[in-house]
Amino acid sequence: MKLVVEVVDAHDLMPRDGEGSSSPFVEVDFENQRIRSHTVHRNLNPVWNEKLLFNLQDPNSLHQHSIEVCVYNERRSIPAGRNFLGKVRIHGSNVVKKGEEALQRFQLEKKWFFSYVKGDIGLKIYISPESEPTTPLPSCPPPSRPPPPPPVSDKATTTVTTTDYPAATDTAATTCKAAAAVTGSSTSTVVAVDTISPAGVAGTTGTAGPDHKEPKEEIKEPVEVKVQTTQYIHKQQVCSQAGISVERQPEVVPLIMHQINNPQPHPNQQEEDYKLKDTSPQLGERWPSGGIRGGGGWMSGDKFTSTYDLVEQMYYLYVRVVKAKELPTNSIAGNCDPYAEVKLGNYKGTTRHFEKKTNPEWNQVFAFSKERIQSSALEVFVKDKEMVARDDYLGKVVFDLNEVPTRVPPDSPLAPQWYRLEDRRGDGKVKGEIMLAVWMGTQADEAFPEAWHSDAASVHGEGVFNIRSKVYVSPKLWYLRVNVIEAQDVQPNDRSRLPEVFVKVQVGSQVLKTKLCPTRTINPLWNEDLVFVVAEPFEEQLMLTVEDRVHQSKDDVLGRISLPLNIFEKRLDHRPVDSRWFNLEKFGFGVLEGDKRKELKFSSRIHLRVCLEGGYHVLDESTMYISDQRPTARQLWKQPIGILEVGILSAQGLLPMKMRDGRGATDAYCVARYGQKWVRTRTIIDSFSPKWNEQYTWEVYDPCTVITLGVFDNCHLGGNEKPATGGTARDSRIGKVRIRLSTLEADKIYTHSYPLIVLHPNGIKKMGELQLAVRFTCLSLANIIYLYGHPLLPKMHYIHPFTVNQLDSLRYLAMNIVAVRLGRAEPPLRKEVVEYMLDVDSHMWSMRRSKAYFFRIMSLLSGTITVSRWFDDVCHWKNPITSVLVHVLFLILIWYPELILPTIFLYMFLIGIWNYRFRQRHPPHMDTRLSWAEAVHPDELDEEFDTFPTSKPQDIVRLRYDRLRSVAGRIQTVVGDIATQGERFQSLLSWRDPRATSLFIFFCLCAAIVLYITPFRVVALVIGLFMLRHPRFRSKLPSIPSNFFKRLPSRVDSMI
Repeated sequence: MKLVVEVVDAHDLMPRDGEGSSSPFVEVDFENQRIRSHTVHRNLNPVWNEKLLFNLQDPNSLHQHSIEVCVYNERRSIPAGRNFLGKVRIHGSNVVKKGEEALQRFQLEKKWFFSYVKGDIGLKIYISPESEPTTPLPSCPPPSRPPPPPPVSDKATTTVTTTDYPAATDTAATTCKAAAAVTGSSTSTVVAVDTISPAGVAGTTGTAGPDHKEPKEEIKEPVEVKVQTTQYIHKQQVCSQAGISVERQPEVVPLIMHQINNPQPHPNQQEEDYKLKDTSPQLGERWPSGGIRGGGGWMSGDKFTSTYDLVEQMYYLYVRVVKAKELPTNSIAGNCDPYAEVKLGNYKGTTRHFEKKTNPEWNQVFAFSKERIQSSALEVFVKDKEMVARDDYLGKVVFDLNEVPTRVPPDSPLAPQWYRLEDRRGDGKVKGEIMLAVWMGTQADEAFPEAWHSDAASVHGEGVFNIRSKVYVSPKLWYLRVNVIEAQDVQPNDRSRLPEVFVKVQVGSQVLKTKLCPTRTINPLWNEDLVFVVAEPFEEQLMLTVEDRVHQSKDDVLGRISLPLNIFEKRLDHRPVDSRWFNLEKFGFGVLEGDKRKELKFSSRIHLRVCLEGGYHVLDESTMYISDQRPTARQLWKQPIGILEVGILSAQGLLPMKMRDGRGATDAYCVARYGQKWVRTRTIIDSFSPKWNEQYTWEVYDPCTVITLGVFDNCHLGGNEKPATGGTARDSRIGKVRIRLSTLEADKIYTHSYPLIVLHPNGIKKMGELQLAVRFTCLSLANIIYLYGHPLLPKMHYIHPFTVNQLDSLRYLAMNIVAVRLGRAEPPLRKEVVEYMLDVDSHMWSMRRSKAYFFRIMSLLSGTITVSRWFDDVCHWKNPITSVLVHVLFLILIWYPELILPTIFLYMFLIGIWNYRFRQRHPPHMDTRLSWAEAVHPDELDEEFDTFPTSKPQDIVRLRYDRLRSVAGRIQTVVGDIATQGERFQSLLSWRDPRATSLFIFFCLCAAIVLYITPFRVVALVIGLFMLRHPRFRSKLPSIPSNFFKRLPSRVDSMI
């Protein structure tokens, strides 16, 4: 593996040669490997375009190292040397793989406190898996006066002696690379490539200003390059002037082209692009100006649509077929089964037919995309449905598209009109009339969602309802709290023993049980809370059964009761509700016989306190990317603080998800969820680049929320498609996007193309891209600032909190209820879609996710580790000037301790202002590196996609169990070490080691006396100066307190 640092250029460097210019070169240091570039003479805006290669042993440990890039001025005056122009330190975690690299500009930083630098440098840094020379690439400093090469003549052989040129020519780079490849040999033959014409080389000078133009390249015959005398010096390689012999090859030799200076990866080696892309869609287009013919066509002015300004306008021809009257009957059957047929070019849509009705009412809308209109006339036929023979023709109406009016919302709907039917040839009128409305509109029209679309003409039957766009509302969820207090007069079936009683409570498919009463009695007491999730409208009932534990495998039912949920009080705060007694129905043989006399005289009863909790927010998704935080009770809602508008524009490059007629096909639709509102776009049939251009709006009650959008393949069209994975038809997931609203600037439109990334059992895969336009409009900045100081969830979550296990189980139950209710809508939002949008399996174990969480923690600790290393360098005087300045700052803070806190907060303020320049300019998206999805082992993926409980063979389960044991063993060691250190700390005063405790308490006594007598400033000064002392006064051995602490006993020697 090779680490490649491509030094591109620099801009606005400091002049250091005394003549208003500099001769800069770059030196890169990585793991004791130091390589320098060539020098660009007398140029404050140098261009190098040079690649420096470093040996990389372990790419996984790259995040522990850093790359230091320094820019120097090569001083030609006496004494010769170099001047510092600036440096950049790049952390190894920011290095990407080959194919993902991009030009990055870094601001040059100071080396010393009093240094003055300016300018920036452009770099490309990446890891190359290709085999490279085993030795680092030597740098090639040019001579002060490079002689121009003589032109190549037309003779058979011409020898040219040349050197490196300071304008970063391809010949110079090739020479350096060839020199690195021939270590230890005096002459080597390399095939030269992309040779520069003699005129271009001769015209190249030592300066490359802003107006400098690269010489035009001419492809010549292959030439032979002889590189001589390469020598290396430790940590800095110097390439001497290389002699190059250029010979013309015979004309019979075929032309060979290789690009060495800027090698491009093979297409098969290029990795998929998982980055966010900026787009520039034509949002909120104006209506076309002018008409096609006269004033009856398109509107003659510019007009904006008011509600669809985040999508590209799509124009449709709408035809509303309302009804018909006085249709002729069949001369044979004496009745009429009419239906209407709307035809435009090759597209044809039909209404449903009515049996034996001459005055039918359809009220159906047909929409034809303007992009696919291939005819200038619209025909509407009325026909009589025949079971056997051909359908009879009743009449038609023809419209000229040039005369169709245009409607723009919020204009009122176009009023339908009656039209007389014409015969086949259009020469005369026939009996019957039809009421129609024809207009030109956009996707903002009210008729758009329910219309029949021409691009879905191949869908029939129930599939027509499954392709329509729809807005859904999640059911209103409540927590049902059942406090089972006690029961009275519980009589067991076996009167010779006292019952051991518990209560089982059931709501729908949710079943919970109380604990067994600790005492055997006929008046048991529990006082236990059971919490359920219910949804409006309340369809289930509360079922309670009192049962007697006869033995471990048998429970006798002693009584039961069924209560509707509507009778219970809805609680909005933490105040207790009134408890009530309920009589239990006798369960047993007497009840089955209808004997009620005993029940009237005697009945067991149960004491309950039941309420519907309206002060909680019922969680149906993870709190990490929650989209709604409002309590259930609407009375507790605050005013919205903003509006979220999302334009779902299109998708690009989708992969085939199923097979249809022997070829791959995708019928994509998009689902967006925020708060209680779900939206589903219409399904675009058989397209890998569908265009939806649908816009939706949500009210925002908290900015710290997340909107989730998913793209799916519709597998319920009623056709002959087959899922690629086989099995039952399920809508396949194509990808998901999350956008956190707090990362969006107010009143700004974000137009980006988001990668749709899905983790499959065989690895990460990019399924396409989703193009969105997002805008967050702030209604009240004061309310937003007010919210940042308030709890994330309603106050009941903190006054009477649930346990973590309760929250997990309740969230799972809420997910199931939402999935069931949305699956009953028309068209249904299916269970697999809802579960994917709500991340129902996010709590399952995953080795990949565990690694990702671990490295997230390490990334957080890296800042602390960096500060500790910096402080250690200060203590060891690695940089004397920095150590002196820290001493001065320390003395100032000791003398003026009131400056400590202001200094800390001012420092954080300055860091925040400095980081403002590097803030993200786009919303975050799915990060494959952060998710640890690129380097995951196939077996770990197979384990992640395994069912629960597992369905794998026994040997695979044993292998994974052993692997989990090894990981747990390492964690166990770390936990044990932490426990050991804590027990050593406890043993300071526990007299487990009498001598150590005696020494420690004597030290504490002396320290108390000294600290009482000595002012605190003096103590702090002495301790600080002792910690910052010079290495000459330090010992390489551990300190006395460390030695004393490590000798203290722990309890590990008492463990078995």
